[in-house]
Amino acid sequence: MVVSLTTPGRRLAKRLLQLQVCVVLVTAILMVTIINVHWGISALIGGGIFIIANGVFASCSFLFSGARSAKLIVVCFFSGELLKILLIVVLFSVVYLYAEAELIPLKLAYLLVLGSNILAPVLFINDK
Repeated sequence: MVVSLTTPGRRLAKRLLQLQVCVVLVTAILMVTIINVHWGISALIGGGIFIIANGVFASCSFLFSGARSAKLIVVCFFSGELLKILLIVVLFSVVYLYAEAELIPLKLAYLLVLGSNILAPVLFINDK
C-alpha cells in the first residue's frame, strides 16, 4: 500500500526527466545544425548538468513513503534539494575550470531545461 502511494509521483518524475532529455537533445541538435558542433556539445553539457542534478533530487525525493515516514520524507526532500544545488554548483565549476565549452549554448540549454521544468506541470495536467 505504501509503495502504491509514491507510484504516481515516480511516474511523473520519470516523465519530467524524459521531457528534459528531449529538450536538451533538440537544443543540441539545433545548435549543431545552425552553428557548429562545439556549440552542440556545450548545449549537451549545460542541459546535462540540470538533468543529472534533477535526477539526483528525484531519487532522493522518493526514498521513503507513508505517514509513518513523514519526518524522513521531509528530511530526504530538503537534503535532496540541497544536494541538487550543490551538484549544480560543482558541475558548473568543473565545466568552467576544465572544459572548453562555449558559455552561450551552455547557459542557454540549462535555462531551456529549467524553463521546461517550470512549464512541464501544465503539460501533464489531465494527461492520463
